[in-house]
Amino acid sequence: MDEIDVPPFFICPISLEFMKDPVTVSTGITYDRESIEKWLFSGKNTTCPVTKQVIVDCELTPNHTLRRLIQSWCLLNASHGIERIPTPKPPISKAQIIKLLDDAKSPQQQIKCLRRLQSIASQNVTNKRCMESSGAVEFLVSIVSNNDSTVAEESTIDEALSILYSLQLSEAALKKLMAKNGDFVVSLTRVMQGGSYESRVYAVLLLKSMVEMAGPMQLINLRPELFVELVKVLCDQISQRATKAALKLLVYTCPLGRNKIKAAAAGVVPVLINMLLDSSEKRACEMILTVLDAVCGCAEGRLELISHGAGLAIVSKKILRVSQVASERAVRILLSISKFCATINVLQEMLQLDVVTKLCLVLQMDCGYKTKEKAREVLKLHARVWKNSPCLPTYLLSSYPA
Repeated sequence: MDEIDVPPFFICPISLEFMKDPVTVSTGITYDRESIEKWLFSGKNTTCPVTKQVIVDCELTPNHTLRRLIQSWCLLNASHGIERIPTPKPPISKAQIIKLLDDAKSPQQQIKCLRRLQSIASQNVTNKRCMESSGAVEFLVSIVSNNDSTVAEESTIDEALSILYSLQLSEAALKKLMAKNGDFVVSLTRVMQGGSYESRVYAVLLLKSMVEMAGPMQLINLRPELFVELVKVLCDQISQRATKAALKLLVYTCPLGRNKIKAAAAGVVPVLINMLLDSSEKRACEMILTVLDAVCGCAEGRLELISHGAGLAIVSKKILRVSQVASERAVRILLSISKFCATINVLQEMLQLDVVTKLCLVLQMDCGYKTKEKAREVLKLHARVWKNSPCLPTYLLSSYPA
C-alpha cells in the first residue's frame, strides 16, 4: 500500500490508517469504528476529534457508501497486493438484545443467554453500550442477587459477574448500581463470602468501579461485613488485580464516617502490616500506608498497630525509602501514635527501633514541607524523653527541634 497513493478520505482521522469499518458520528465526520469507539467509550471523551464539537448522540452510523468505495478501490488495486476488506458484521441491535433477555425464562435458557451475551460483548464497544441501554445490566444483576436460589448456580454467577465487569459500565450505570439502598453491594458482599475465587475477583473489581462513582453518604453506610470480606481478599491473595482493587476500596472508604472502626474490627491492621513487610512495590506501599493512616484515626486501629510486633518498625522503615507520599503517610501514622498512645513503653520502643532517629533524618532531607512539619511535631511532643537519650546518635542532636 506504500507504493500507491491511498485516497485521503479512506484514512481514519484518528488512527491515520486505512478504514475497515467506516462509521459517521453526529457531527458528520467519518472514522474507523474501532478508533472512534475507543475515543468515545474507553477514553470517555465527549467531543468530535476533528471538529471539537460536543457529540450529543454517541450512535455510530455505518457509512456504507464509503465502505463500498474502499472495497472497490481494493479490488482495482489487487495487483499491487491490496487485499479487499471484508464486509463488517453489523453491531447488535437493541431489539435483538431485548428479545434475547425476554426469552431467558428457565435456568437452561438463562445459561444460553449468558453465553450469547458474553459473545456479543466481546465483539466491540458499541455492542457493550447497546447491552447497557437494553436492560442487560438489570438482567445480570438479578442473577447475581438471586445467588441463594437454585437458578443461580456458581458457574452462572461467575459468568454473570464476568460479563458485568467486561461491559466497562458507564458512570450513570455504576451510580445506578450503587443506589437502590446498597442492595447490589450486599449481593456482591455475599458473593465474596461464599463464591468461587473467580466470582470473588469480579465482585471486588466491580465494587471498586462502583465506589469510585459513589457519594460520601453511600460510602458511610457500608456494612461491616464488606470490610471483613475485603480483609479476606487481602489475606488470600487470590490475584494481584483483586488485591489492588481491595486496597483502593479501603483507601476510598476508610476515611469516611465509622468505616475506619469497621475496618479495624475486621482485622485490617495486622494484615496490612504483614503485607508491608513483604512489599517493595511503590504504589502498593503507598496504598497500604494510606489505609493504615486512615485506620489509625481511631483508637482501635492505633491499638492494633502498637500491639503488632513489627508495626512501628515497618512503618518507620518505609520513611525515606519508597516515595514522598509514603513518607508523609508513615509520619502521619507516627504522629497519631505519639499523640494518643504515648505510654512510656511505646516511647522507649520508638527510641530502640530508631524511629526517633528516622524522624530527625526527615528534618535534614528534602521530603516535603508537610512531612517535615509533622516529624517536627512528633519530636517536640516527647523531647523530654528522647532528646537526651543515649539511643539518639550525637550527630543528630543538632537537628532535634528546640
